[in-house]
Amino acid sequence: MATVKAEVERPTTHCDLRAGPCLEGPDRRPNSRTASSRGTRAFTLIELLVVIAVIAVLMAILMPALQRAREQGKRASCLSNVKQLLLAWTMYADDFDGKIVNGSASWNAGGENPWTWIPPRDTSPEEARKTFERGALYKYCSTPQIFKCPTGIPGEWATYAIVDAMNGHAWGGGLPKGVWVKRRDDIRHPSRRIVFIDEGRLSFGSWTVYYNEERWWDPVPLRHGKGTTFSFADGHAEDRRWLDTRTIEMAERTWKTDPVTGFQEEHPNNEDLRWVQRGVWGKLGYEP
Repeated sequence: MATVKAEVERPTTHCDLRAGPCLEGPDRRPNSRTASSRGTRAFTLIELLVVIAVIAVLMAILMPALQRAREQGKRASCLSNVKQLLLAWTMYADDFDGKIVNGSASWNAGGENPWTWIPPRDTSPEEARKTFERGALYKYCSTPQIFKCPTGIPGEWATYAIVDAMNGHAWGGGLPKGVWVKRRDDIRHPSRRIVFIDEGRLSFGSWTVYYNEERWWDPVPLRHGKGTTFSFADGHAEDRRWLDTRTIEMAERTWKTDPVTGFQEEHPNNEDLRWVQRGVWGKLGYEP
């Protein structure tokens, strides 16, 4: 018996290989489930919450570091300011045969033009500028921004002060020679003698501290963290951090309030106080 072989006609397929794999017969239409799985998968709620938590942790870590870096930059700018003011102070002494400038802001003591004039708050901007430019050091330092710390009280014309001992407010005698000075040659150990201090606020007159008692006189500046900046008669500047908790407590209590002077509380064995007294007066006026 003869075997009949039937030829099964296969459907003709038109395939373009450039478009991808060739599909034949019933498989020519792509599976919709397979195609959608190849697309971008959306975040689940849990994954989104994890990402937010990670970002929050990173921000908590980085923000304090960024804040410290920003504060360090402002502190460096403040140190540069007091150094430039010290340079102007030195140039003034060079021009006046060693006599140092009147250290009392806005006080024309003894007919001496003060190192800076503080304009009244109710004056016009033009008149305020003219008043400020009358200061004796403006000739040597004519950039108003240098007279104030970047973190000082906004709107102030000057936030730095010269200390009493540097031809500032006269104490009426009774101080040993070389403690309160009017000439640069009278300054002993200039690398230890403070000239400018960053008060961070407007201050008429000059800044001071007791000479012969273990007490502060003017409010203790609390600047750039827990301390302040100083420049010295030899031209260098320092950033001093307060170490005694009594200094910090007093600064926090007094600096942000209206200025009060002549504090009655004593601070025996306060190294912050003694360091400042030695810097202002050159020595202690009492036995430690």
